Amino acid sequence: MHNFLDFEKSVAELEGKIEELRRQPGSGEPQIAEEVSKLQGKAEKLLRQTYSKLNAWQKTQIARHPDRPHTLDYIAALIEDFTPLAGDRTFAEDRAIISGLGRFRGFSVVVIGHEKGTDTETRIHHNFGMAKPEGYRKARRLMKLANQFKLPVITLVDTPGAYPGVDAEARGQAEAIARSVETCLGLKVPLVSTVIGEGGSGGAFALAAANSVLMLEHSIYSVISPEGCASILWRDGNHAAEAAAEALKLTSSDLKELGVIDEVIPEPIGGAHRCPSETIAAVGDAIEHALEELSGLDGGVLKTRRREKYLELGQKILS
Repeated sequence: MHNFLDFEKSVAELEGKIEELRRQPGSGEPQIAEEVSKLQGKAEKLLRQTYSKLNAWQKTQIARHPDRPHTLDYIAALIEDFTPLAGDRTFAEDRAIISGLGRFRGFSVVVIGHEKGTDTETRIHHNFGMAKPEGYRKARRLMKLANQFKLPVITLVDTPGAYPGVDAEARGQAEAIARSVETCLGLKVPLVSTVIGEGGSGGAFALAAANSVLMLEHSIYSVISPEGCASILWRDGNHAAEAAAEALKLTSSDLKELGVIDEVIPEPIGGAHRCPSETIAAVGDAIEHALEELSGLDGGVLKTRRREKYLELGQKILS
């Protein structure tokens, strides 16, 4: 059974009835099988209808779904001979960011991504995907390594934001994020970034100032969370979150229209968490296509285009 979201209650009820019928004695009998088939058809139709009219807050809930594929899932499925590289060579290893070398469909690459974890133990281990300064300094070290050996960089973004704790601030969180963005912009190798879940604030952009920014259909990418926005503007972090989500324009369709991202990767009906392998394959295809387009370009051209892209975007937003 899936972990159902609030707006999926009707689908959950139908799928619950289907499970009950399947567990009954004699579930293979034609009459019960026919009833199961009818209910499955209704559930699929209702799921399709539900996901055809999602609002921004509902998409936020899907982006945060605990069963969505995580960075480690993408690495396991898409990257051959992955060799993790740890530590920032200054302070410590940050497990919120996974990084290393591997092969992706004929390309030798550097892979960097946020990892949230899948259960209580692993979420604590990976600090819920919220990186500290040493995480961004590790990412910067890996990007410089990629630049030195002329390896494309693939980043996978899935974080509520950078870790806001006092210890992180004491070690220079803002500076580490800014330096990571600076390194992204200065690379002379292809940089392809994919938002696979949450893209929260500077903690996400630190890995996403890329030549090509891809985004899963039901992922989100924003300067602040809806709850954070609501608490600042309306002094209400809960009831106003839905309004804040709409105002933030954080969905893939909004961001594609604004020019913040380059491509939206469709998800299976019901979200990435319902068909993880299908989603991962689609992301792999999109990354491969982006790398093929960028791989023939000179390093200076890649750097110039990347910088111009964000300068133009800034001017567009300011105007």
